[in-house]
Amino acid sequence: MPELRRRVRRGCARVAARGSDSDSPPLPPPPLKNYVKTRAAVAREAAAAAKASPRPRRRGRLAGAGNRRSKKSRVLVISESDRESEGQENFEEEGEEEEGEGEGEEEGARREGSGKAVMADDSGGLSANKAAGQEDEGTTVPFPEKVQVGGSPLYKVERKLGKGGFGQVFVGRRVTGGNDRTSGPSAMEVALKFEHRNSKGCNYGPPYEWQVYNALGGSHGVPKVHYKGRSGDYYVMVMDMLGPSLWDVWNSSGQAMSAEMVACIAVESLSILEKMHSRGYVHGDVKPENFLLGQSSTPQEKKLFLVDLGLATKWKDSSNGQHVDYDQRPDMFRGTVRYASVHAHLGRTASRRDDLESLAYTLIFLLRGRLPWQGYQGDNKSFLVCKKKMATSPEMLCCFCPQPLKQFLEIVVNMKFDEEPNYSKLISLFEGLIGSNPAGRPLKIDGAQKIISQVGQKRSRLNADEEDDGQPRKKVRIGVPATQWISVYNARLPMKQRNDGETTDHLFLHRTYSRKIWSLLLREFGFPLATLERCFEVMIFSPPSGYSQRGVSVLCLAMNKYAVHPIVCILKKEEKQKYHYNVADARLAQHVDKGVADGLLISCVSSCSNLWALIMDAGTGFTSQVYELSPFFLHKEWIMEQWEKNYYISSIAGANNGSSLVVMSKGTQYSQQSYKVSDSFPFKWINKKWREGFHVTSMATAGSRWGVVMSRNAGFSDQVVELDFLYPSEGIHRRWDSGYRITATAATWDQSALILSIPRRKPGDETQETLRTSQFPSTHVKEKWAKNLYLACLCYGRTVS
Repeated sequence: MPELRRRVRRGCARVAARGSDSDSPPLPPPPLKNYVKTRAAVAREAAAAAKASPRPRRRGRLAGAGNRRSKKSRVLVISESDRESEGQENFEEEGEEEEGEGEGEEEGARREGSGKAVMADDSGGLSANKAAGQEDEGTTVPFPEKVQVGGSPLYKVERKLGKGGFGQVFVGRRVTGGNDRTSGPSAMEVALKFEHRNSKGCNYGPPYEWQVYNALGGSHGVPKVHYKGRSGDYYVMVMDMLGPSLWDVWNSSGQAMSAEMVACIAVESLSILEKMHSRGYVHGDVKPENFLLGQSSTPQEKKLFLVDLGLATKWKDSSNGQHVDYDQRPDMFRGTVRYASVHAHLGRTASRRDDLESLAYTLIFLLRGRLPWQGYQGDNKSFLVCKKKMATSPEMLCCFCPQPLKQFLEIVVNMKFDEEPNYSKLISLFEGLIGSNPAGRPLKIDGAQKIISQVGQKRSRLNADEEDDGQPRKKVRIGVPATQWISVYNARLPMKQRNDGETTDHLFLHRTYSRKIWSLLLREFGFPLATLERCFEVMIFSPPSGYSQRGVSVLCLAMNKYAVHPIVCILKKEEKQKYHYNVADARLAQHVDKGVADGLLISCVSSCSNLWALIMDAGTGFTSQVYELSPFFLHKEWIMEQWEKNYYISSIAGANNGSSLVVMSKGTQYSQQSYKVSDSFPFKWINKKWREGFHVTSMATAGSRWGVVMSRNAGFSDQVVELDFLYPSEGIHRRWDSGYRITATAATWDQSALILSIPRRKPGDETQETLRTSQFPSTHVKEKWAKNLYLACLCYGRTVS
């Protein structure tokens, strides 16, 4: 009989909830003049005003006050030598067993989200992962006064135009020669983009952006590059001079644009993106600052251009023409927080849908002047913005916008990863907002009209709520969040086919007593009559399907009633799995003890509304178990104490009140374990542990906190994460197609996380199914049992956004 011990420790303190960052309102805009003012001009005026105003006098402070830092915000990096002496002033903790020596690790308060590169503010001007642009501000290498690269004329470097993704742009005036043309290699004025050789855009060579411009050369809406080369410490690109950005135009027009202007921007932007996508690239940073008009008082002043290709990536594999593979890295963010797609926030591989979602946010911003997620600050800004985007339905976001804009947003946010956009259909949505007279339009839309004429109107006028095949389009962001049970079921082989010693085809009984006596014994204990045959010295009993030998014991009742004294075999109906839910703390022990008496051990635990759910299973393979119900979320001291006794964490659960249920078992295949408690999903730590040979084996949440357990020798060859603000159905199906299976789940009120793994030993039946239910899936569990599918993972949390 497996041994199970229980231990309960209660503390006097509970986990305190952390306060959320405040939503600071933006400063009111300055008075506007009647001309287009660039962002660089605004910055120069602000700097001049700062110099003119007197600096306020500082008050005296105690010596050393400037170096004070509250304990709460202190970042601790604890080495092996000083772990024992450090206090426990932290919000995240990590426990680790080092080769059988229970040893804990604790780290100071820091958010996993801070590992992402995000903008310093919400202006929308700088993009994440564009550190070079910030580095240029403090570089000590001066820009050259004159440049000549790649056989170009000699240019004098004049005023600064602005900052790109990985560099800075200046006006270059031709020293000799040239003509009055405003574009082309012989123009008197050009745009010079400088990028330092040590910037992140330069990987021991010319900037990556050069490759993209080479691939997109001559593409509609992309400015032409005439020369490029290196001058001193800088790589230089010579391009056509362009006019103001859409942000500049919006800012100088009372921070508003007409519906017709926004519609023209929409259709022409779609035509530019269609050409870029057709060449296998996605832009990756669509926003008002990256859309520029042609120079004023020139034939191109109403023409739209898309610039800054430093974050462009390929969506199509150039070797085979296939779509790139899906992946998710929650610690990777590329783009601008305000306009980035939700998929970019979550670290998913960029695809065409991301450019279109960013374009939708750009159009809404230009029309309404503000997006609901502006104003968030702090290290977890990207998380808060993404959460707000997911919680805002197209109806809510476009409540004061023309209907075509809402339809456009609904289509793009529901697109699949590798779905090909119907550009002509999207363009046709805005036709009703654009005047019929080309001369009166605020923007040229030649590219959009060419797409419409190529495809034809009939196909373009599909219902916005339908797929191209006429089927209803499933909506994923409905603005009504919901939490549900997520249950995962794995297939098992029929019991008679299992080789774990738990079943047998027949049992041998003593021949001392007659067939009639044995039949009476079987009937007494509720077994149907089966064939009993005399064979040599024994009676052979062939039990029906679903019965197995559970041990040898004395049948006291039978001995008294039938005077049968020898030891015989007890036959019990096979109970592969039991479940209990809505279990209060006080009743947990009796359910566990009863399951152990039936030969079951805990395989999975979860929590909902501070009540517990547990799954007990006959096929865990564990030899003994201990568990602790604690007011702390993953009680470190108790866990380390059990590690010393060679128990390993096999399942964990956390409640909203901060308490936890930790189950530790013997008989696992694990050789070492480590765990972490974090205020945000700790993917950065998980990725680090993956490199060290660990794999995630258990997860849980308590309120908004995450607890993740990783083990060595877990039996997996590879592992991935699916993290989302709703149930990540598309990602799960793509992982299933690649051979992954769900092995751990957890969810908060905001997010759901699923760990998918590839086992080293391929199971005989790889069938796996998931269910989402508002109530505990008791009825569904029994239906799955009938199909030989058994509960493997269970959690309760966010599934609908």
